[in-house]
Amino acid sequence: MSQVEDDLKYADTHEWVRMDDEAIATVGISDHAQHLLGELVYVELPEVGDEIEAGEEAGVVESVKAASDVYAPVSGTIIEVNELLERTPEIVNSEPYGDGWLYRIRVNDTTELDSLMTAEQYLAAVEEEEEAE
Repeated sequence: MSQVEDDLKYADTHEWVRMDDEAIATVGISDHAQHLLGELVYVELPEVGDEIEAGEEAGVVESVKAASDVYAPVSGTIIEVNELLERTPEIVNSEPYGDGWLYRIRVNDTTELDSLMTAEQYLAAVEEEEEAE
């Protein structure tokens, strides 16, 4: 069973968002996503200063099994990337909601968060996805 954190919002593409203050959000991939990928060996992150729209590709995570695009769950400007992942991408596997975060973004429009799922909704979507397999 995949873990979810109640204080986060989730995209259907398996990214999570934690609002750090009224306009800054931290983004990562869910526990479910890292389980599906397996051991991560490489993470490509956006550049600080990049302007990104919700739904756009914001990076790539590669594992021993597959590569997967990471999408921006909200629009804004990248203000920080997790440089620790350049040397130790496997942190995403062990701490997807902690030190395995991907980037921080200054959110243009916080109402975009309303289109994301709650933890309960995301867990239900994951369970539905697993049943369909």
